Amino acid sequence: MSVSVLGIRHHGPGSARSLRDELERLRPDIVLIEGPPEADGLVELAKDPGLEPPVALLAYVPGEPSKAAFWPFAVFSPEWQAIRHAVEAGVPVRFCDLPAAHSLASRPEEEPGEGRAPDTAPEDAGPEDGRPADRRGPAGHAPGTEPPEGEGPQAGMPAVRTDPIGTLARAAGYDDPERWWEDVVEHRGDTPFRVIAEAMAAVRDGHVADAYEARREAFMRRTIRRAVKDGFERIAVVCGAWHVPALAGTAEEGAGWGAGLPTVKADDELLRGLPKVKAEMTWVPWTYGRLAAWSGYGAGVTSPGWYHHLFASADRPVERWLTAAAGVLREEDLPVSSAHVIEAVRLTQSLAVLRGRPLAGLAEVTEAVRAVLCEGDDLPVELIQRRMVVGERLGHVPDATPMVPLQRHLREEQRRLRLKPEALDREHDLDLRRPLDLERSRLLHRLRLLGVDWGTPQESRSKGTFRESWTLAWRPEFDVDLIEAGAWGTTVPAAAAARVRDLADGGQPAGPTSQGAAGQGPAGPVPGAPGGRAAAPAGPSLAGLTGLVERCLLADLPDALPYVLDALSARAALDSDVTHLMAALPAMVRAQRYGDVRGTPATGLAAIVDALLTRVCVGLGGAVTGLDDDAARDLLRHIDGVQAAVALLDGASGAGSPQTRWLAALRGACGRSDLHGLIEGRLTRILLDAGDLDADQVGPRMSRAMSAGHPPARAAAWIEGFLSGGGLLLVHDARLLALIDGWLTGLAPETFVDVLPLLRRTFGAFAAPERRSIGSRVRSLVTGAVPGAEGVAELDEERAAAAVRTVLMILGKAEAE
Repeated sequence: MSVSVLGIRHHGPGSARSLRDELERLRPDIVLIEGPPEADGLVELAKDPGLEPPVALLAYVPGEPSKAAFWPFAVFSPEWQAIRHAVEAGVPVRFCDLPAAHSLASRPEEEPGEGRAPDTAPEDAGPEDGRPADRRGPAGHAPGTEPPEGEGPQAGMPAVRTDPIGTLARAAGYDDPERWWEDVVEHRGDTPFRVIAEAMAAVRDGHVADAYEARREAFMRRTIRRAVKDGFERIAVVCGAWHVPALAGTAEEGAGWGAGLPTVKADDELLRGLPKVKAEMTWVPWTYGRLAAWSGYGAGVTSPGWYHHLFASADRPVERWLTAAAGVLREEDLPVSSAHVIEAVRLTQSLAVLRGRPLAGLAEVTEAVRAVLCEGDDLPVELIQRRMVVGERLGHVPDATPMVPLQRHLREEQRRLRLKPEALDREHDLDLRRPLDLERSRLLHRLRLLGVDWGTPQESRSKGTFRESWTLAWRPEFDVDLIEAGAWGTTVPAAAAARVRDLADGGQPAGPTSQGAAGQGPAGPVPGAPGGRAAAPAGPSLAGLTGLVERCLLADLPDALPYVLDALSARAALDSDVTHLMAALPAMVRAQRYGDVRGTPATGLAAIVDALLTRVCVGLGGAVTGLDDDAARDLLRHIDGVQAAVALLDGASGAGSPQTRWLAALRGACGRSDLHGLIEGRLTRILLDAGDLDADQVGPRMSRAMSAGHPPARAAAWIEGFLSGGGLLLVHDARLLALIDGWLTGLAPETFVDVLPLLRRTFGAFAAPERRSIGSRVRSLVTGAVPGAEGVAELDEERAAAAVRTVLMILGKAEAE
């Protein structure tokens, strides 16, 4: 019987290649891999070609799926290569790390005797160290390095243990642990596992494991003993290099495995009484971008695309990389020739020689790309960084993978609607007149209600309401969100409808699940969700309910719509604040129109809109009085919103039409003597634009507002409100322009200085062409070319003669010579 403990670096292409060769040589009859034992039953899925890395093992607690942990694997991960070797050779695979049922049940950093803060795990710790995603601290330092100053343990905790890779790198004279590891392992691929074990034994000399690490290693030893007891003769153990001395022992050859290791009794004592929860395990797709985002905590690498290339292109990796980089730049129409690539290869080789490296690394390749291929421009270098160094690869899991019903239904919908999940951002313009695009829009809106923001709405380039623009990008955390949302229903429409009813009852709005330390998973229960609901508020606001009606129509949830409308009617009947009603009306009007554009029945909306508008019209007179500057601006925003909403309503122009009632309310409010200048000016402008007032009626009102009886600040506020709809009115109505000009030029110097900021804000909001036209009209006022101005400029007949002759020639009436 032999036990071979093979220490690797997680996500190391050199380790993966060496491990694959070593397993071919050893031909073990069982392979033990650092990871949660709950995943043993999922190993067989690695035979399925549909399981394409990058993927991750996801552990979660049913009923509390926000407690989750990920174990990500790329094609260049040694663990993945070990799994592939075992399934191809037909030998069993067991995971030997502490079960997820224990790690999800406890907070390792709070256990007594803990020897490090959660953000200081060594680089070669297991994938996520088996820790729940919501238990980790920030990951701010590069893998294999000491944590920066200030990232040590919290107060009262013991000192941080030594980082093994950093220690070995310093001993070799390197200031960068990453570069040392690449030079001695990644770029060589022939470092014996025995040498790694000896190096780790030297680094761990005198080290006392903390409680969590000791339990992990005790469970690994227990798993090895079980494999020995089961009669396996050739056992291969694949684990982080740091753990090798704790699993292989220090006895000389021939002493047999287990010599020098803790006894069975000691390990059983460590593992006795551990907290436990019921944990489920599955495979989920992963991305290289997310793998890079986890760098600094032992499970991530800053350049997964580069490592993938090193693993896949063992022959002439630098030349192949630079050739691919040239192809990426050419796709963007950047001029890159074969000569550029040849010179870049020479530069990387020269840099590697100068720096004493066995092979040019990513630093040398990036410098060559910047200097030669990009000619010193950093912008295309960022393109290479995003597409090649990090990569845009998204993994895939087969249909046989265990999933909650909601996940499986979404998978079917993605196939039916031909919406493929992708890691990179992809733009989609949807034409809602097409059935396929309409179904896609409904699916994306339903997912947003469930807090799965796969699609982000963008401002459509089309003016029509029948188009939508979305940006789609799939993130691994969405699988956790779907598991959590699975409590609402087994299909996307059913779950979204149940979620809407909960929100109408006062549940918290659905949104993206808060992320853990490195953006890697939920950090706790989502408020308002099953299994983690926060205390319900008194109820949703009126504006919140109207927005929910709009979202319900966008998502085509007719079963939930009546429930929300009932809640809205009850809330509106109890809400006496006119500004709340005004804030709610625009969303209701938009929702009513969506019922037409999308073919969605909106029964009951018209009655609610009419009731809201009636209450707004009745209460408007009391709402516009006694306002300070801030309150006036807030009310002005609501008035403009209602004005735009009323313009969208269909109806006759008779006495009972929405437009007529709204204008009557504005006319009554505008006649009050205690109005704020901003409100009075805006109401006057709305009535003028609607034809309820004409220019002859507006002129006297403006004169009164700017008379000496009013403070200049109020007059300036009146002008701001009057002109907030745009400045073209002053271009076309010379009388109003002359009134403003006369008031402004008549101000005393000190008063002019006081009102100038207000006027500048008003006129600064106009478009540049409007400002130029107004300036031209003001010059005409000075020359008297505008009716109402003093004096008329004398006509220069000599200059005008040339223009007259040109006009006569165009008209065919040129004067005879």
